[in-house]
Amino acid sequence: MALRLTGSPTTASPATLDPSAQAAACLDRHDLDGYAALFAEAAAFEDVHARYAARVKLVEAALRAGQSADRARVPAIYVAAARATVALLEEEPREPVLLNYAGVLLYELWSLDAAAALFAAAHRLDPELANVGRNLDEVARRRRGGVSPAFPRSLAVALTELAKRARRVADRARPAEGLRLSLCMIVKDEEEMLPRCLAAAAPAVDEIVIVDTGSSDRTIEIAREFGATVIERAWTGSFSDARNVSFGAATGDWLMFLDADEVLVEEDVERLRALRGKTWREAFYLTEISYTGELGDGTAATHTALRVFRARPGYRFSGSLHEQIAETLPLHLPERVEATDIRIEHFGYLGAVRDAKEKSRRNIELLLKQREDGQSNPFLHFNLGSEYGAVGNPQAALEEFERAWELIVNDPQGRTWGFMPALVSRLVRGLRIVGRHEDCIARGAEGLARYPGFTDVVFEQAAATLALGDVDGALRLYHECIAMGDAPSRYTATVGMGTFLPTIAIAEIHHARGETAEAVALLDACLGEFPGFFGLVLPFAAALLADGCAPEEVVARVEARVAALTPTVRFMLGTALYEAGRTEAAEAQYRLLLVDQPGSGMARVALAEALLSQRRWADAVAEAAQLADEDPHGPAARRSELFALLVERDLEPARTVLARAAASGMPAGELACFGAWADLVEGRGDRERTPAGDVTAALPLESVPALATALEALLRVREVDVFGQLVGLLDGCPLPQRERRELLAGMYLRRGFLASAAEEWLRVCQADPRDVRGLVGLAQVAAAQGMTEDAIEFAREACAVDAGDRRATRLLARLEPLAA
Repeated sequence: MALRLTGSPTTASPATLDPSAQAAACLDRHDLDGYAALFAEAAAFEDVHARYAARVKLVEAALRAGQSADRARVPAIYVAAARATVALLEEEPREPVLLNYAGVLLYELWSLDAAAALFAAAHRLDPELANVGRNLDEVARRRRGGVSPAFPRSLAVALTELAKRARRVADRARPAEGLRLSLCMIVKDEEEMLPRCLAAAAPAVDEIVIVDTGSSDRTIEIAREFGATVIERAWTGSFSDARNVSFGAATGDWLMFLDADEVLVEEDVERLRALRGKTWREAFYLTEISYTGELGDGTAATHTALRVFRARPGYRFSGSLHEQIAETLPLHLPERVEATDIRIEHFGYLGAVRDAKEKSRRNIELLLKQREDGQSNPFLHFNLGSEYGAVGNPQAALEEFERAWELIVNDPQGRTWGFMPALVSRLVRGLRIVGRHEDCIARGAEGLARYPGFTDVVFEQAAATLALGDVDGALRLYHECIAMGDAPSRYTATVGMGTFLPTIAIAEIHHARGETAEAVALLDACLGEFPGFFGLVLPFAAALLADGCAPEEVVARVEARVAALTPTVRFMLGTALYEAGRTEAAEAQYRLLLVDQPGSGMARVALAEALLSQRRWADAVAEAAQLADEDPHGPAARRSELFALLVERDLEPARTVLARAAASGMPAGELACFGAWADLVEGRGDRERTPAGDVTAALPLESVPALATALEALLRVREVDVFGQLVGLLDGCPLPQRERRELLAGMYLRRGFLASAAEEWLRVCQADPRDVRGLVGLAQVAAAQGMTEDAIEFAREACAVDAGDRRATRLLARLEPLAA
């Protein structure tokens, strides 16, 4: 038999009675009445999915029996099965799997017209149903060259009548009409986002039900303007409870849920409405595009989100946070759930919309409470890790991701979790971020074994490979990403992992090698192909500047390439110019951005930093002062003010800003650093600075990063005298002298004070001639001075001490070809 069934046999849930063995036993002894009775028993199953699964298995049992039974008995078996299947379809003809199975049975009985009608009906309902297209082709092939066998008269008569019934069933097998779709939402204080969400969704739905959990703005009024049924309900701490209230109040045949920051794509409205007629499905996945980034730079991730399902009382959410409904749906019956490409755009991860850290802190509290209440499952740990990542705690995030992974791989039931692809990508990324590069690569290989074609994982492996110093290996993997293309949306894939993101990484490698023309060519072509991904602007502009282009030429080339001169483009341009030392041109871009978005805290801080780099202290203070303390960028603004005021020795306003900085949430280490600087200004005044050893101000270890940042910023603007005063504070930090020298030498090297850098590393090597970091530092200084042979010698000495030191081996690999 050349026909194909629907792919993998239907798998029953653990709670479902599987009648396969009983059916096989009846058919083996040719007890066709007993076999028919099993259909009657299945009809009595209370659970609709158990009933459907049992019926499908009964039909599959007959198809299997026909392949092994005595040839004389096969027609009778197939007639019995076809009779039962057609009877089921007469009750409900919209069942593609059963239509296809009935077609296979009638094909085997040479009732080709009826078989073709059934196959066509199955294909009409579900064009993606496995093998049904090939079955239609097989009918055509048999019509051209086959010879029908002669059946006994009684069987032939029964078959003729059965074929008539089958054709009538096939004609009725069309999507249902008149069914209604209800949009169900829970909201609180969503007056900004809700209008756009409802305006997009209203044409696609027949009813809107909104549960408001305590709004104090115009949310309820807006909802009613769109004709929504609004249920006001006190917040209980459980998202599931609120969602389930909305489901219980809905009157539609289908339910869809959205959040206020999600928008249905207008072009997909009619396709969403068409889903209502697909009664052979229980749920639909939609494609969610989640935009990320502070200013909407075009970065996005796609994933499939289960958002539409039948209005059945048993389909309800569970879990107080990151609520889940999938476990109540018949996911063990894959033909009951369909993945669509109907799009929802999600704007909740944009920095301008979501105060990510504050929201994530609240979510962490809720998740920890669940864990304290005895809940421990992979989904909880996955969500906890995701929230820790959002607040900038990568180590805590990784621990939760690893715990989720451990629970899944050791699950004795071998359950499949829908968030697994997202867990894999976040786990692999987390390992790379904390510096566990070998583990990142190894775990990535495990993830790819489970999810072939997951480009995001290969991208992380490439980044880890680069961090390990294997530039050629990283390039190979980045090119592999481009060959693979973006991963399927079911993997929760990041848009661009198979296109522009690896292209940027390759270009940056060329840039680092001094191959700026190659970097420019790659990024120019990529921006031409993806003008809407504004993340390309920064590396493109940086490569142009490194290649010798003047700032005005860089601006003109970028403006000619991008799809629109958005605030993001301005910010990226300004950042590239600022980092290249073209601070006046950077200032111009930031000011243009602020014309469009005067409330952008990020741009305001960037402008203040550009003014600081021009030593325009008063202007920098004036710009930074415009940001309120409670603004998310308030601490950064206070930092800029303090730097300018203390450089100018303007102590009284500096003390005032220091008090505001504490209120704005500036970290304690930074507060201590600026406080000590202010004390130093107050205690020394305009007098000559005493030797560093006379400075007695004590700073905690947590102040060292802030002090190092301030010191390097002073070197950047060539405030050498102020630097000389402030550097003494390092002696009051609980930092070993060896590490103080490393810290100073590094910033001297980066800012071009090569002699000072050499002096620090020479003192390190005088104390310990086998100090690898000191030897590498001296090699870097020599290389920067054009003393290639000396640089190679220092690098070789470092490798001789520690052959595994990656900095030394990378430096040697770069320098030796130059000497040759």
